[in-house]
This record gives sequence, structure tokens and C-alpha cells, in this order.
Amino acid sequence: MTTNENFAGLPAPIRAALEKKGFESLTPVQQAVIEASSEGRDLRISSQTGSGKTVAFGIALAEHFIRQNESVSATRPNDRVAHPAALVIVPTRELAAQVREELHWLYASLHELRVEVVTGGTSIGLERRALSRGPAIVVGTPGRLLDHMRNNAIRCDRIEHVVLDEADQMLDMGFREELEAILEQLPEERMSHLVSATFPRAVLALANQYQSDPLVLEGTQLGVANADIQHIGYAIRRHETYPALVNILLLAGDSRCLLFVNRRVDATELAEKLASDGFGAAPFSGELAQAQRTRTLGAFRNGTLPILVSTEVAARGIDVPGISIVIHVDPPRTPDAYTHRSGRTGRAGQTGRSMLFATPSEMGRVKRMLKYARIEISWQPIPTPEKVEKALRKQARRLLHERLAEHTPTEMQMMYAKQLLEDRDPIHVTATLLDLAAPEVNCAPMRVVGFDPDREREQGRKNARPDRNERRERPQRPGRGGGGRDRDQAADFTRFFVSWGEESGATTGRLLGQVCRRGGIESHQVGMIEVSARVSFVGVANDVADRFEARARRPDARDPGIVIKRAEEKELRSGPDRPSRNGPSTGPASPGHRPRPNKPKGFKRTGAFKSKKPGHRPGR
Repeated sequence: MTTNENFAGLPAPIRAALEKKGFESLTPVQQAVIEASSEGRDLRISSQTGSGKTVAFGIALAEHFIRQNESVSATRPNDRVAHPAALVIVPTRELAAQVREELHWLYASLHELRVEVVTGGTSIGLERRALSRGPAIVVGTPGRLLDHMRNNAIRCDRIEHVVLDEADQMLDMGFREELEAILEQLPEERMSHLVSATFPRAVLALANQYQSDPLVLEGTQLGVANADIQHIGYAIRRHETYPALVNILLLAGDSRCLLFVNRRVDATELAEKLASDGFGAAPFSGELAQAQRTRTLGAFRNGTLPILVSTEVAARGIDVPGISIVIHVDPPRTPDAYTHRSGRTGRAGQTGRSMLFATPSEMGRVKRMLKYARIEISWQPIPTPEKVEKALRKQARRLLHERLAEHTPTEMQMMYAKQLLEDRDPIHVTATLLDLAAPEVNCAPMRVVGFDPDREREQGRKNARPDRNERRERPQRPGRGGGGRDRDQAADFTRFFVSWGEESGATTGRLLGQVCRRGGIESHQVGMIEVSARVSFVGVANDVADRFEARARRPDARDPGIVIKRAEEKELRSGPDRPSRNGPSTGPASPGHRPRPNKPKGFKRTGAFKSKKPGHRPGR
């Protein structure tokens, strides 16, 4: 059996594992670890996401155990307490599981080198039983590791190595106290390794406190863009975010896409909206239960879920191969965050694309961030509906040609084909089959105007705050008068009836929010809003009216009493009833509004309700 010369300096078990996994060479950071491992010094590994840091420190730990030729059994006779030789501390449960998976195949030939994981959100009893089996290496999140140490399930007297993986993220998540409490309990004669994509001041302070004469290793140099990632920017208005995203995802086809937002609630809402429009999308954030996080990440990894909408913290534990596109729906706040996010694609020699949305109010900050991160970004217009539709047709033809080249029809299929061609026009049959072969798309591409990111008026200090149009994204609505311009605008909208009026708290603003949420449309797709005493009417753009109607008529758990339907002919003729502020309300209550009960007969203001000054009216 021939041996890869690139692995010549590695122990035989590690070399065999790398070759079996399909490695042809080592990344720069892995090569640096091999060259430095014989020196027995603390390692400060500084490298971007996707550079193979986990395998790098896995090699360092394995070489130590093999070189010492020591037993790595981490229990003592009649002792059900773990005495590991190494701790690996990570920020998230997902990253802990992935570190274990990497070490599992790397140590496949080292059967005595057992690895166990302890993280929050899992059964602490099951973890204690696993620890009693004597792992040589324990991987865990800071809080759960500290719990086991305080409960004597993990003894630290034999620990010779500690690895802080993604140290910058752990400090960002507020784990500094837990990290210090863990490190203070470890033997002084140990090796401390820090692995991080970035080393801001707080991480350097922690490293300097607990490392002695560290050897600094840089694999993929920080601040140098990953050549395998293409960076693309889209300058859009705030209300154009979803249409722009739809067009990009339609072009992406079945490619694995990771979308980033800044808030958990945005991850949930965006994933639900995409799913309702026919995209295979799911949210991924810290508010999900561990079982749901595991299922979602598993579906994303095996390809059954093509789109994952995640917050930055949750995604720090994502190491999924084959992510083609990363989309920053919300721009990251720091250059380091952009580096971490973008590093989810373009891994292990594969190419990827990182796409970033920026509104006028964000453009200045985004450009400064990219400049600091030394990222050359290509600003491009959002794909037009024509381009998207052309690409979908091309994709359908390509799939058809591939199928024709690979498929051998059965005798029954050939017989049925002959019957079809005898009875019908061959061109008509082929066109119908092409229509069936076209990708099923529930959401049509939309036109997005965007803006020029290099325009002088979009830059400078004006970018530090939203302009008037950005702050108040209200569409121009036809007025109540009978002018010709209003009639022209009204012709482009379909009128919908809403069983919610002024007496129940309806206002123009509340109705706008209600119809956008219920119908899954944007504010610029809403036309005239007419509010009357008990009911209202809303105009919806004709090109989305059918989709709006289908979604708006679904039962709504938040406001079950409000009915939205297409206005009937008699309602179109009669219009809304005359607004009235008197009399009892018969419509549903406004969302989130509790109607004030009628005063009982003989009610008088007393006590705290008394007016304290002549002419004073409470609540005014």
C-alpha cells in the first residue's frame, strides 16, 4: 500500500484515517500544527472558518497520546468518575457534536481514545453514565462542563490538555466567568490551546492569562479573503428585501443555502414565509428545543431541507459540507461576524458565494465593514423576473436532456408513447411534457428596482440614518376623491373586504399591518385603504391578488374574528358605510386591543378617578 508523502510526518493511525477520509493534502493550519507538535508548547491557532482547525488540534492531541505511549483509560478501578486527559470547550451544542464526529473518524484506529460530549439541553443522567465509561477526551459547552466538574462527575487532576475552540464566540456569548472557573480548576502543568478565527482584545487577554509562551500558528491568514468565495452585494430598499430574496432563491434551484438574520423572531418569520411560498425552508435559532435543532440540522445536512434561516450565534455550530450560497439578509455588525458567516461556504476547496443585502441606511456601515475585512465585493442588480424565468426554462431543458441520455424506457412506456403520438399532435405532447418537467414554483419572481450603491447622495452621513422614504415605507395610496389619477391607480388594484372597522379600533396603519401579515405581501403592494365604522376595504395589487386571497382566507389564530375576502359586486357598488364613532360595536376587537366595558348605571367618578383640577380630564 502506497503512502501519501504529504502525511509522512504523521503517526500511522492518523495517516490511515486521513487517507480513508479522502484527504490528499493538509491545510496550512494542519501542516503548521504537525511541525509544531514536537515542541510541546501551548498553541494559539489563528485561522478562518473552514481551514480544518478541528482536525488540526485533533492531530496535536493524538500525537501527544501516542508519543507518551501511555494508557488513555480515564477511569480508575472502582471509580465511576471521569478522569479525562483532555478537555475541548466549545460555544454551542452543534459544534460540540461536530467536533466529536471529526475526532471519531480521526481516531478510528485508536480504539482506546474514547471521546464523549456534554452539553446543555441533554439529559445530565445519560451524560454521567457516558462519563463513567472513561473518556480520554471530553468535549462540552462551558456551562455543562462546569456543572459536571462541580458535581464531581469530572475530575481534573489528570488533565494535560485544554482546547478552547471558537474562543471569540464564547466570550461574545458571555461565557467568560464559566471559562475562568473551569481553567482555575485545572492543573498548572498542562498545555492550553486556543483556536479562533479572530483574536480581538478580550480573547488576547484571556489567552495571555492562561497560556505560557504560546506558539502562534496562522493557517488561512486573518484579513485575507478566502479565494474560493465569491462576494456579491445587492443594494435594495427595505421593502424590496423579500422580493429580492425570492428571485435569488429561484435562481439557486436545489442548491444548499444558508440565510442569516440578526434576530430569532426574524428567523422564524422569514422561514415561515418562505415555506408558505413553496420553498423548503426552516428556522434555526437558540429558542428551538434541542431535539428540533438536531432534526433541522440533520435535514439540512442530508439535503432534504435546502434552505436554513439562522441567527449568527446558532450558526456558529454549523459545519455542513456543500453549502453553495450564504445570504446575509441582515448585514452582520462586525467584520469578524462577516468572516464567520461567509466561512460556512467555500470550504475544503469547494467554491461558494456570499451574498449581502444593504439598504441605503446600512450602506455606509457595510462598506466600512467590508473595507476593514479586506473583502472585494461585486455590487450587482437583483436578477429580473425575465432572467429568473429564462434560467428556470434552461434548467428544465437541461434536466430533460440528462433524463433522455440516462433513461431507457420500458416496453410499456414505449407502447404508451406511440399511442399518445398517434392520437395527438407531437409538438403539443412535447410542450405538455416540458411543462410537467418545469420546476414547481409557488412564488413567481418579482421586479426589484434597488439603487446605485455608488451614488453620492446615498453615501456619507445620510447613510447613518434612514431617509424619509426608508423610515416611512408607506406606498402612495389613491385618495378618496374621484380624480383621474386615483382612478388610474385603482385600476391596478383588486378590492378586498375586511370585517374590521373604526368602532373596533381599525386605523389605516393597523389595517396595513393586518393585511400584510395575513396575506404575506409587502406594504408597497397595498393600494387604497378605506376605513368605515364596522368594515373596511383594502386595495391589493393585481399581480399578487390571487396569492393574497389564498393566504388571507386561512384561519388566523391571532385574530380569528377578522375576515378578509374579495369584495363582492354589491360591496363594490355600495362602498363602505359611513364612519361613526357612536353606538355599540358589532365588529371584532382590534388586534391586541381589549374593548372598554360600558359603565354601569349610576357610575360616578370617586377616589382616584376624581378630577383634581377644574376642567381636567383623566387620560388626556
